[in-house]
Amino acid sequence: MELKRVVVTGLGAITPIGNNVPEFWENLVNGVSGAGPITHFDASLFKTQFACEVKNFDATQYMDRKEARKMDLYTQYAIAVAKEAVTDSGLDVEKEDLNKIGVIFGAGIGGINTFEEEIG
Repeated sequence: MELKRVVVTGLGAITPIGNNVPEFWENLVNGVSGAGPITHFDASLFKTQFACEVKNFDATQYMDRKEARKMDLYTQYAIAVAKEAVTDSGLDVEKEDLNKIGVIFGAGIGGINTFEEEIG
């Protein structure tokens, strides 16, 4: 197997301590905690009342409102970070070989809202 070189050209971030790379980095360096009261669901029946949730995320900054409504929240996050990373890269994707460009992202858990709605 021949190993290929990979170049990271752009970054994106949607996290509990920042919804873009500069905000994330500033809060990380300053030791800001992402923990806060659980707001994404009713946690009143649970012992733990806090979590590290993404805060103040507005999907309409990255996509059409109607499209966002069709997506699980983690998919909205993925599109947002991908767009930020592509913008950050400075690449003009119209002029690049799209077979040689990709975005890699990570999520702690994805699709849980859709899963919950479908089994409920």
